[in-house]
Amino acid sequence: MDAVALAFTSAALFGAMPVAVRFALVPPLVPAAVGALLMQIATFVVLCVAAGIQGGVTVHGLLPFVLAGAIAPGLSNLFITVAIREAGSSRASVAFGMAPLFAVTIAVLGFGERPGPAVLVGALLVVAGGIALALEPERPQHVRSMGIVIALVGAALFATRDNLVRHESLETDVPAMTAGAVMLAASLVVTSLFVAGRRNRVGWPAPVIARWLLPGTFVGFSYVALFEAFYRGTVSVVAPIVATESLFGVFFSVLLLHRSERVGARVVAGAALVVAGGALIAVVR
Repeated sequence: MDAVALAFTSAALFGAMPVAVRFALVPPLVPAAVGALLMQIATFVVLCVAAGIQGGVTVHGLLPFVLAGAIAPGLSNLFITVAIREAGSSRASVAFGMAPLFAVTIAVLGFGERPGPAVLVGALLVVAGGIALALEPERPQHVRSMGIVIALVGAALFATRDNLVRHESLETDVPAMTAGAVMLAASLVVTSLFVAGRRNRVGWPAPVIARWLLPGTFVGFSYVALFEAFYRGTVSVVAPIVATESLFGVFFSVLLLHRSERVGARVVAGAALVVAGGALIAVVR
């Protein structure tokens, strides 16, 4: 499978995740944090198997990945799960796609980067997409503005993680799948501490496990496809395709949740603008 096919596979799987989470949340059999923990377990298992197949597992040079994983998907996954519950899968997907805008903002304010004109155009496109989503005239009853805000926090955490890795100029011989498994291990620790702190009861009945392992598996294979895509293709080819994950999220929401999500032209336009801007930022930056 070539880089283009792998990149589309990664985007489609990650786009399917919010819809699967939405199904897992209704009815709410467990608290959202417990669901996030179960989902991360599935992702961790997929990446551990992939790391074993890839080989070259090492314990050296893993500390940066521990820190990165604690931020995202550690903290970010908690916000993402709650955001999908509060805002629905389609609108949360569009908000997640705004991560490149946060990445540029953090890079400029925190690390002194000076973006070029193309990056600024991409940022404006992302902002336009966010405005289109914010000014949506009518929303389904279950969609709450706070859910979109929470989704944006999750996107900002992903952007923070990406900037930290970029700033440290992470050059390592750690195999990609090993790095991914370590990041998920760190995220499991963060989520477990959160669940323990809230004294949530972790339920393990089969219906709960089945509901939450599916989106976690989607994310795991999405990471595998993403790593393999970057191994086989250039950033300028892979990054714009991966940025379409928001469009896939909207597409799957329309296909499987059309009655409850009520995706209109404003949401689709917002997703398209966010994807266009995110792709431009990813390629040029």
